[in-house]
Amino acid sequence: MARRSRSSRHLAFRAKVILQCAEKTSTAVAEDLHTTNATVGKWRRRFVEQRTEGLYDEPRPGAPRKISDDKIEEVVTKTLESTPRGRTHWSTRSMAKHMGLSHSTIGRVWRAFGLQPHRSESFRLSQDPQLVEKVRDIVGLYMNPPDNAVVLCVDEKSQIQALERAQPVLPMSLGQPERRTHDYVRHGTTDLFAALDVATGEVLGKCYPKHRAMEFKKFLVEIDLAIPSELNVHVVLDNLATHKTPAIKRWLSKRPRFHLHFTPTHASWMNMVERFFGLLTEHALRRGSHSSVSQLRTAIHDYLDAHNDDPKPFTWTKSADQVLESIARFAQRTLTAHAK
Repeated sequence: MARRSRSSRHLAFRAKVILQCAEKTSTAVAEDLHTTNATVGKWRRRFVEQRTEGLYDEPRPGAPRKISDDKIEEVVTKTLESTPRGRTHWSTRSMAKHMGLSHSTIGRVWRAFGLQPHRSESFRLSQDPQLVEKVRDIVGLYMNPPDNAVVLCVDEKSQIQALERAQPVLPMSLGQPERRTHDYVRHGTTDLFAALDVATGEVLGKCYPKHRAMEFKKFLVEIDLAIPSELNVHVVLDNLATHKTPAIKRWLSKRPRFHLHFTPTHASWMNMVERFFGLLTEHALRRGSHSSVSQLRTAIHDYLDAHNDDPKPFTWTKSADQVLESIARFAQRTLTAHAK
């Protein structure tokens, strides 16, 4: 207790008093530790009566509460069910003024109940009539993939801009983060087609100048050449019109090993390659400065190569029933909120 780094200063001092009392008188201990005889005697008695437990402080009740449960309930209710006049949401100060409390008190109440009026997120519920069937189909592929087959998540990250910062980026320094200008020069765009192998985490990617059915067909050819001919190919993709053109259907009809599985409309979150696109943006694109489209493509392919050197698959954890129950709860909350 006297030596360990996490002991409080007071606890370590009391432990030193007891240790020295084993060899010295109370007066000698008081002189050595620059304290009084009364203090040494107090902790000697506590140790004799309670052993090491006597060296700890007793719990203290603290100051009595000044805010009642009814007041806290009123704050929570007003936050959830009302807005201030002329505004879209409450702030800590506007709520504090309205309730006659301090803004720090409002902040503590909001944190305790997980309320964040300043935040707003977007959503879109799928209206696909085949929602249930598609969810069960895709989740089944993720959690119980078929034998002798490869499951690929395919999508396009379109209109990736080659942005060059107007001034050179200042690198990170001691005590200073990396800094870059807010303005930039556009040098064109490219479109990335990517196929994520669900089992291995490897990504096959190819950049094209556009994302038409023609480019999608070329990318399917790339997939066909990359996957061993004895394996079936199950492709998870969204409902983009370029994925369903007559040319694509003719190409697929000649290759029966390809099986397409479409996500429900407005449910791109079910396509796991979207998570890879998020990592690509975060790690290679958002903070990059590219003076040409070819430089941008080089950066993208460098990231793909680095990712494939040490791939890590994403793990789908929710069953189809859990996904559908979550959607149902969200839909019910939306209906309830608008029924009031």
